[in-house]
Amino acid sequence: KLSAVILAVSPLLVASAGILFKMTSMFTKKELDAYAKAGAVAEEVLSSIRTVVAFDGQDKECKRYQTNLNEARVVGIKKGVVGGLSIGALFCIMFSTYGLAFWYGSTLVRSGEITVGNMLTAFFGVLIGAFSLGQGMSNMEYFSGAQAAAYKVFEIIDRVPLIDSMSDEGHKPDRVKGQIEFKNVDFTYPSRTDVQILHDVSFVAESGKSVALCGQSGCGKSTCVQLIQRFYDPQNGIIELDGVDIRTLNVRWLREHIGVVSQEPILFDTTIAENIRYGRDDVTDDEIKEATKQSNAYDFIMKMPNKFDTMVGEGGAQMSGGQKQRIAIARAIVRDPKIMLLDEATSALDTESEAVVQAALEKAAQGRTTLLIAHRLSTIRNSDKIIGFHEGRALEQGSHDQLLKVENGIYQNLVNMQSYSAEGEDVSERQRSLRRLISATSAKSEEEVKEEADEDEDLPDYSIMRVIRMNKPEFGYILLGCIAAAVNGGIQPVFAVLFSEILSTFALPLSEQEQRITLYSLLFVAIGAAALVANVVQAASFAKSGEELTSRLRMQGFKAMLRQEIGYFDDHFNSTGALTTRLATDASRVQGCTGVRAGTIIQSICALGVALGIAFAYGWQLTLLTLAFVPFMAIAGMLQMKVLTGQAGDESKAFEKAGTLATEATTNIRTVASLTREQTFHDNYRDALILPQKKSMRKAHVYGITFGFSQCIVFFAYAATFRFGAWLVDQNLMTFNNVFKVLMAVIFGAFAVGQTSSFAPDYAAAKIAASRLFKLFDRKPSIDSYNKGGATPVSVNIKSTDGNLDFKSLKFHYPTRPDVQVLKGLTTAIRKGQTVALVGQSGCGKSTCIQLLERFYDPDEGTVSMDDTNTKELQISWLRSQMGIVSQEPVLFDRSIADNIRYGDNSREASMEEIITAAKNANIHNFIDGLPDKYETNVGAKGAQLSGGQKQRVAIARALLRNPKVLLLDEATSALDAESEKVVQDALDAARAGRTCIVIAHRLSTVKNADVIAVIENGCVVESGTHSELLALNGSYFSLVNAQLHNKKNE
Repeated sequence: KLSAVILAVSPLLVASAGILFKMTSMFTKKELDAYAKAGAVAEEVLSSIRTVVAFDGQDKECKRYQTNLNEARVVGIKKGVVGGLSIGALFCIMFSTYGLAFWYGSTLVRSGEITVGNMLTAFFGVLIGAFSLGQGMSNMEYFSGAQAAAYKVFEIIDRVPLIDSMSDEGHKPDRVKGQIEFKNVDFTYPSRTDVQILHDVSFVAESGKSVALCGQSGCGKSTCVQLIQRFYDPQNGIIELDGVDIRTLNVRWLREHIGVVSQEPILFDTTIAENIRYGRDDVTDDEIKEATKQSNAYDFIMKMPNKFDTMVGEGGAQMSGGQKQRIAIARAIVRDPKIMLLDEATSALDTESEAVVQAALEKAAQGRTTLLIAHRLSTIRNSDKIIGFHEGRALEQGSHDQLLKVENGIYQNLVNMQSYSAEGEDVSERQRSLRRLISATSAKSEEEVKEEADEDEDLPDYSIMRVIRMNKPEFGYILLGCIAAAVNGGIQPVFAVLFSEILSTFALPLSEQEQRITLYSLLFVAIGAAALVANVVQAASFAKSGEELTSRLRMQGFKAMLRQEIGYFDDHFNSTGALTTRLATDASRVQGCTGVRAGTIIQSICALGVALGIAFAYGWQLTLLTLAFVPFMAIAGMLQMKVLTGQAGDESKAFEKAGTLATEATTNIRTVASLTREQTFHDNYRDALILPQKKSMRKAHVYGITFGFSQCIVFFAYAATFRFGAWLVDQNLMTFNNVFKVLMAVIFGAFAVGQTSSFAPDYAAAKIAASRLFKLFDRKPSIDSYNKGGATPVSVNIKSTDGNLDFKSLKFHYPTRPDVQVLKGLTTAIRKGQTVALVGQSGCGKSTCIQLLERFYDPDEGTVSMDDTNTKELQISWLRSQMGIVSQEPVLFDRSIADNIRYGDNSREASMEEIITAAKNANIHNFIDGLPDKYETNVGAKGAQLSGGQKQRVAIARALLRNPKVLLLDEATSALDAESEKVVQDALDAARAGRTCIVIAHRLSTVKNADVIAVIENGCVVESGTHSELLALNGSYFSLVNAQLHNKKNE
């Protein structure tokens, strides 16, 4: 009967637990979503760190990150309150149930239906069951957290892709001729359904022939290349390969027969040889060498310290633009494909390489169907067929000679524009983008890199006090939480005393019994109410302090990362993936040693303290015996802690590697897909997870053994106490009642302590996470972007800079490649208002000069001066604000076009008029005005929604907006077609007026009008002067020009 009454209340327990689970799940999911947004901001900013720093956008990005963090913080606090409410409700129901049980049980005892012993047995059975349930419930949040996280994972796993590259379905023909036909193809991108890209396009690329697509930037040329690879399917019309609709073919098979070299080639963070091997699985070393000779990459690779084993860095960052392009071409050549798609494949090469590679590509294209996209005539004029595109329509088709006869045709106009703009129009080496400007081929072989990664990170030991100090603003909350925790801790032992008192009531006369039992039963309910209040206060206070701390740590961590010098990001250890993983996990782990955990520890200490106080008061002999077991429990706890601390560090290190791999594969998914390398990356990712999985397994075993040990000690303690207690009663040294009080107090105290020790792993992980964050906070960058020290015109009493620049005997090597000297005593002077062009072969140090001027790095020897002041003595943000940079692969951010242009001047909020003026000057206003959302159109991650030329013009508008004294153009027009190039070139010419300008370019047309041309060879300026002066010297410049004119004649 008694059990039935107690169980009758249990649905309430189950219901409250269910509601708790549901609510916690919901909040966890919201919290994950909110932090995912902040994480996306961090990833975008860290992967484009050079652009952010060049435009002094750190504060703007910090604010954007903070906004997203605030959302996550608020949700986290709500989640804490709900958790406290539900656990409090659980205890309240539990204690009220005890009151009911006692009251009803004693009625049964008095009516003689059961004995006191039976009542106790029934009661204890239910009590321990409920306790275990309570303990289980406290872990419910892990399940709900897991459920929310799993929801996201399963959502991705269950998503059925429209085009499945891993599927085996689809036809795999035995042989491929390679004829491609577009039939009435209409297409819009899924993310911008209101902008139609292709309108009714039809054309045939015959087997073994070469077809060139030409037309303005953004007219749909690259879209055709993507459709052939089935990155998308057209809305209407069909694309056929050898007369078969490509949608019926196996996707993987189709892509395996296509070789692609695109305009911004993506390399993966591994060695040169491995990157080429991604072209085909079974390629031999000799074939790799042969391919690099064909793509004219062999010579520069052999000059590297580790030859083919040289690491290329994240995104190929350690290679110059031309080097990346040549490795990508070698990768396409080893594929030996039936179809070659060359999307601006040689645009990043200097003249000499271009001629050789062009010949190599023509040789490689023999017997293959080749689709070319290029802006330069020299590249496309020899094609079998040229197709002119305009606004998404294929308007004219024919050979070079046929199309020249079409009056006012697209091709004729393009040819006229080019001949007009260029006596020596030719190759642009799209030089290194800001994003990967680091010419830094890591000088380490793979083995060294592996060894280094395996070495443990050297973490200084920080005191936990520092974390607590960071939580200082929430001190009031923490104090309140601690008081509530103390109340919570005292509840269990007080309950124990009450419990023993009830037993003694049965020895009283019947009249008194009833009164006492009612009183004690009501006291139980009161204890329940206290538990409810204490739990809510404790949870809410600690959630507030914990979330504030996490948010503060993330913010400081992000800020500290943005403060580091560029060299810090060149290190593979600080790749974007690794840094974002650190931000996401470390900050939330630190909560393990403050806030919620602190509350639990205080709760335990109080429980133990009150329990021991009661125990000593009622029977000191028995208490001493019980205490003898405490050291054993402590040892078990310590062991657990020790082992888990070591594990936590290894685990997060291992996960970081997996994180970096995942980031690399998802960011460059187009390249992964076109190389059909999904499986390879999947395997690499799986391999990267083997180590963390093993470590987790080991952790589980250790945890099980130590937990089991501490549990067994508890039962030994019970046995000893009962035996000794019975002897004490027998000797009349204690009463039965007091033995019971001591026993109950110690048991409940032990229960509470046991609960606490299960949080040890969190504390261990927290300590390591805190150390890593503090190491980052304390790192002093060699060039501090936040440093407001140093001279500005205001402090040196000049109105503003004139823009005189001097490079004096510069020697420099990149920090990650100490043995490759890039500049070897370079000296040149640039006077106010002059336009100086830097020319030379790929990798000779042109872009490096721009990076030293922007102070991304400092030279090893020599000085860079502006107006006779060493740039090291100038305030860094002021120095950068004097310069506007347009680089070869411009980085745009995932926001509106207006915001991207506004980024040019982050010291104020630019007005819409200024933005429109800048856009008009960069010749992009009409295009933007034609979009449905105009300036509010989002450009997508890394500007993916815009074509290369459109991105370039937005970047030019961004640089013009800040009205800089010095303009740095690193291959600024290389991605443009002839028509846009001429207009943008005019805009740039206008922008250069009255400004000092440094131009890096390969095309004569861009360079020949410069006031001074400096030729760089092997890290030194070997000649400088005007176009005609240098030609008269008959030296290096003369031979560069000759190479271009030779190409021109062919044209």
